[in-house]
Amino acid sequence: MSLIRLHDVTVRFEERPVLRDVFFRLEPGDRVGLIGRNGSGKSTLLKLALDQLQPDSGAVTIEDGTRIGYFSQFSELDGSATITEVLEGLFGHIHAIEAELASIDAAIAADPNDLDGMTKLIERQAELFEEMERQDGWDYQRHIDTALTTLGFDAARRVLPIDSLSGGWRNRAALAKILLERPDVLLLDEPTNFLDVAGVEWLESWFGSFRGAAIVVSHDRTFLDAVVTRIVEVENFHLHEYPGSFDEYVVQKQFRLKSLEAQFVHESELLAFEAEGISDRREAAKAAGKKDLSSQLAKIKKARPPRPVDDIITDIYGGLHIKDTLCRIQGLTKAYGEHTLFDGLDLEIGRRERIVVHGPNGAGKSTFLRILEGDERPDAGHVTWTGGVRYASYNQMVDELDLTDTVAHAVGAMPDSLAFAATKKSVNRFLGMFQFSDADLKQKIGMLSGGQRARVAMAQCLLSGASVLLLDEPTNHLDLASTQVMERALVHFPGAIVVVSHDRFFADKVATKRLRIG
Repeated sequence: MSLIRLHDVTVRFEERPVLRDVFFRLEPGDRVGLIGRNGSGKSTLLKLALDQLQPDSGAVTIEDGTRIGYFSQFSELDGSATITEVLEGLFGHIHAIEAELASIDAAIAADPNDLDGMTKLIERQAELFEEMERQDGWDYQRHIDTALTTLGFDAARRVLPIDSLSGGWRNRAALAKILLERPDVLLLDEPTNFLDVAGVEWLESWFGSFRGAAIVVSHDRTFLDAVVTRIVEVENFHLHEYPGSFDEYVVQKQFRLKSLEAQFVHESELLAFEAEGISDRREAAKAAGKKDLSSQLAKIKKARPPRPVDDIITDIYGGLHIKDTLCRIQGLTKAYGEHTLFDGLDLEIGRRERIVVHGPNGAGKSTFLRILEGDERPDAGHVTWTGGVRYASYNQMVDELDLTDTVAHAVGAMPDSLAFAATKKSVNRFLGMFQFSDADLKQKIGMLSGGQRARVAMAQCLLSGASVLLLDEPTNHLDLASTQVMERALVHFPGAIVVVSHDRFFADKVATKRLRIG
């Protein structure tokens, strides 16, 4: 019995194909990792399953009675109720049982001498106890508290109206709601965005007790590897299935690409890097255990010879000259009220350092970046940039994109851009790796999807000519292929990188140093 079936489905938007002759089945217990480039059709597939979109041809069938839950990274949860009230409302059936049990207790206490009535009440009480056990009703309050605590909701946020929460906190509230509803089918669109590492690990463990089926759209490779049973990739309007985990997908696709045309030459190399990253993690963990994983990974990565795709990147960065010491941070202290984020932080940033900042949500990671950027003042201490050193903020570039500009002009016309010094061939090869075709470069940024705009901002950042790149959760809105290109560029970048990221796989591939805040 398939819960969701797509039979020979084709979808077009303005006569442009998005999906073509697609077949797909979601069986009970399936955990599908849905991947593909930005704009490839992943969201279209979810909309078909949600009956929000009708195919141009073919059929979409949902098994009768199937309850589907949907989480989007752009939460639609709103209203004046608090998140605690919303979650309590999910357990109305439990509240009804509790109320009936209370009325039975009151009836027994009121007339303990009515033996016939007492027998009936005790029999009904036993039925209700059994129903509470079956529905795990005794522990629902604990489940609510565990979800909210792990997703970062402190006592204050639990009593705020949903409408007063920021977009990120609404996302977490929506995720808590959908998980506690436990539908037959979960459709999750980037569920790990806005979660810290502890939250992602809790979500992974939650899947261990979930008995339904799931389709998960995610860029988080470690998360996919932990929860999915097969990978479905949307590519060239079709679905390609790979049984097993994300690790196994990487191996299987390398074999498949050998028989495909030359347009995939860079992707094949990037997948080879992905396989190396997986192998590196295992080798380092085996050699040193988790405590010394980072240093073991660094040794392994240094010993690896370059590949042709690396030459494209190093060609771009060949003329970028970087000082040895770029920034000094001394005695940095920041607090909000009685909550101290960091106190007396000392750090020196030098060339070729890749500093990954991690810690729980609310610990002050993004605040630290804003202080480096000069957008926020510390309570004590200071940040000193070496004379002449420039930094580039990926998140500022995303916010400041001119929607009326073309991709080519936005990427190539920045002051001090590396595109001026490098050859046109080198720049075009670099942008080609980022999936920008000649037609894409002529597009207005306002016509692009969120993921495509993220790619434009990342290309701007990498070609900015700055000595230091400041990145706040850069993998959140990039597809896997773009993330892989970014990783290779960051590994070869001759300057320094300070990056906040909860993406464990990404962090392991690029980090030379880690800074924990909180």
